Amino acid sequence: MKPKDFRGIIPPIMTAFTKEGEIYEKGTREMVDFIVPHVQGLYPVGSYGSGPMMSIAERRKTAEIIIDQVKGRVPVIVHVGCSDTKNAVDLAKHAESIGAAAVGAVTPYYNEYDQEAIYTHYKALLDAVGIPVFVYNNPKLSGNKIEMSTIKKLVKDGIAGIKDSTFDMVNYYHTALDLKDYPDLNLIIGTEAMLVACFDAGAQAAVTGLANVYPDLIETLYKDVLSGDRAKMMETQNLVLEVRRVTKYALTVPACHAVLDLRGVDAGYPRLPFQKVSPEVYKKIEAGLKALKVL
Repeated sequence: MKPKDFRGIIPPIMTAFTKEGEIYEKGTREMVDFIVPHVQGLYPVGSYGSGPMMSIAERRKTAEIIIDQVKGRVPVIVHVGCSDTKNAVDLAKHAESIGAAAVGAVTPYYNEYDQEAIYTHYKALLDAVGIPVFVYNNPKLSGNKIEMSTIKKLVKDGIAGIKDSTFDMVNYYHTALDLKDYPDLNLIIGTEAMLVACFDAGAQAAVTGLANVYPDLIETLYKDVLSGDRAKMMETQNLVLEVRRVTKYALTVPACHAVLDLRGVDAGYPRLPFQKVSPEVYKKIEAGLKALKVL
């Protein structure tokens, strides 16, 4: 696929685990089938997918399960970001071998790296695979910011685009302006919270965590944006923001597990040190969703 072929809603699908912390294949497959009918792609093994919490073997297995269950219905962008280059490259090669449409990678994390190290990391990924490579820009979680000068070097080397998870509308606008001379680059927004504004700014795809639990609602928002009905899209965007607030009653991943349970989806357990939400918080989430008439 070409970079601009990645469009619409691309949830960063979560991974289901057993109570003992093993990959829960049945639950992961169930989440795929719950989400896929409403979306245009999947982005597994990232932050929501607990990728950094898994071993390399577990990340490979999870990608295999998801791609197998998708059965070609939507393209899958496998997140391969690691704290080191070798494992990221190995994961990227594996993703390509099992049918991933593309890979994405957050900047290497934990240690502090200069821009030359970050450039070298992504260049190794570009050299390793023939499928599109997306930069995942999330400096809050990775601890390493990728500068525009580095991005422009990587654009010339062939990166497909950027998943912008800075949660900064001004940064998104500035990035779009700085890269206006590269029309084939796909600048993807990494949240549903600013979806309408970013699509106004030219985005055509969104990696939205809320689509893990309300893929139908995010599908409606996307359709409203495509329709051009301003009043309707803002009404839906505001509802999305209200639902999003409810998922912040607890840490996001455990809260999403609770919402999926309330919606009848067997998503298993979050992986320790995440824990299931308390019964009190579960009831608060349930009440909040019912008040919004989405449950």
